[in-house]
Amino acid sequence: MAHDSMTVVGSPAEALVHLLRSREASVAVAESLTGGQLAARVTNVPGSSAVFAGGVVSYQTQVKVDVLGVPQDVVDGDGVVSAACACAMAEGVRRLLGTTYALSTTGVAGPDEQEGKPVGTVYVGLAGPDDARAVALELSGDRAAIQSATVDAALAELTAVLSPQSR
Repeated sequence: MAHDSMTVVGSPAEALVHLLRSREASVAVAESLTGGQLAARVTNVPGSSAVFAGGVVSYQTQVKVDVLGVPQDVVDGDGVVSAACACAMAEGVRRLLGTTYALSTTGVAGPDEQEGKPVGTVYVGLAGPDDARAVALELSGDRAAIQSATVDAALAELTAVLSPQSR
């Protein structure tokens, strides 16, 4: 059953792609705990190539530092499961891929705690033309549920920024 995504916006990813297109904006992603699921969710939307530049799956800390430019002092001081790391990841991939916006995900999906932080501790980073910020989440469920909820939160965060009600 086909539908026109410009008039009927179904999923959160479709809504985000529609908003990005209407703003002539682009997005990139830097993912850790979601392992590419955020990029997959966005690129499952037909026409997303007009707004989605690409992403970096930076599962290991060294990739966050070497590829995304997360400062070593952030890793040493705040840790990779932190708002500071989420912001640095988003800023890094935005700079790397030259997009209007960037989203990042970092946290603990389980089964074990990391850096003394419990399973479900997650940060979603958002970098845009003016600033970068991170949202802290405390999620529950198994690994898959935490990853899925993180993707949902990332999509919702940028959608809220782009929505007319937030202006």
